[in-house]
Amino acid sequence: MFTVTKETIVNDVIAQDRMSAECFFEMGMFCVGCPASAGESIEQACMVHGIDADELVRRLNEYFSNAG
Repeated sequence: MFTVTKETIVNDVIAQDRMSAECFFEMGMFCVGCPASAGESIEQACMVHGIDADELVRRLNEYFSNAG
């Protein structure tokens, strides 16, 4: 199972499973196609967007635990 942390790079999450982008979208983060996401951690992206990084990490790990 793929495990996400606040240090995980946004693009690494999307590369693991493109459908995981829905977790970002649900939180109001539409930056998954942004060039910055190639080198930005979830924590950094959440800080920029004013999103709770712990909540996003929780949702992503829940998604990956159910995805196959």
